[in-house]
Amino acid sequence: MGEKILLVDDEANVLEAIQRQLRNRFDIKTAQSGDEALEILRTSGPFSIIVSDMRMPGMDGVQLLTRVKDMYPEMVRIMLTGNADQETAVEAVNAGQIFRFLNKPCSTATLATALALAVRQYKLIIAEKELLNETLKGSMKVLSELLSQSNATIFGAGSRIKDLVSHLCKQGHFSDSWQYEIAALMSQIGCITLPADILHKLYAGVELTLEERRMYEHHPEVGRRLFANIPRMEQVASMVGMQLSPFSAFEEEAISLEDANICRGAQMLRVAIDYDLLRYQGLTHKEILKKMRKMRGVYNPEMLNALEGLRLRSEQGKVVNLRVKDIQTGMVAEEDVFANNGVLVIPRGQVVTWPILQGLDNFSKQVGIQEPICMRMPSSEEDPSPEQ
Repeated sequence: MGEKILLVDDEANVLEAIQRQLRNRFDIKTAQSGDEALEILRTSGPFSIIVSDMRMPGMDGVQLLTRVKDMYPEMVRIMLTGNADQETAVEAVNAGQIFRFLNKPCSTATLATALALAVRQYKLIIAEKELLNETLKGSMKVLSELLSQSNATIFGAGSRIKDLVSHLCKQGHFSDSWQYEIAALMSQIGCITLPADILHKLYAGVELTLEERRMYEHHPEVGRRLFANIPRMEQVASMVGMQLSPFSAFEEEAISLEDANICRGAQMLRVAIDYDLLRYQGLTHKEILKKMRKMRGVYNPEMLNALEGLRLRSEQGKVVNLRVKDIQTGMVAEEDVFANNGVLVIPRGQVVTWPILQGLDNFSKQVGIQEPICMRMPSSEEDPSPEQ
């Protein structure tokens, strides 16, 4: 029947009348309190539109729609009230960012027209969001693949970190996962300013000097500043800048709802980056989780729990030794791939994409590649099982 609409009013007869008059035109659900409405949104969503009465016992309409705006920003919000004073209208519009403000009693025709306009507004919001998301994700993916040709270590890590963050988003049912995935993909971009020796020591598990550690810990700020000037990427920039912050830093501060997704993104990055680093250094899945759990206050415990059943695509499929000419996109490097002059061409765990394959072919023709190359074939598994 189309978009789902939630009506909220403490008067059951009002809800019954509206539902009876509009049920043939809209898919309508009802709630008689703010708390009931939030529970329905959580368990029976997604909804496109919410229409709420202003005066209700407990949570009033402004409070409810303000909560809805923070939790479900795409949902179109309409206020119904018998109290048509200007102060109420201003409060509702400013706090809840109301799409329409309708006075009670409201005729069926007026409400139906408002709902039709709200449906159109919702479709516009979703279309713009999807276009933005796909455009940004596609652009960042292309940029990352191109940059991986100049620094395979940094941007190979970004690709692996993105896979980990994608897993955390699915386990946590987080909305707007595109922001978290972009932040993960480009989280290491600030490392381009670091000397190569620091990165080599880091990934080899060699302890950094105090000066080297200071330089490394500055790279998130470099990344943040690079992203800060890109429109619509302000939150991604903040996530990148906070990626090394321990979980305890977020517990000590009063986090507003507006900043919640930034903090969540930064926490996911901290978990994913450190997991990837330990995995690259040779630790097993179980060893990594055991080590990370001992570091109390550093990682979000719920996110560590979400890693329990992790099985990355880089750990699935048959392992084979191949020549350069036999490598295809979708395969995963089981070991570091080097050119004959010692240059790292593909880091371990990197999924082979078309640009990477072109770079491999060019290195093979110019200086040669150390063969055979140990690769993992693409897996057909769509629901990975937990690693033993």
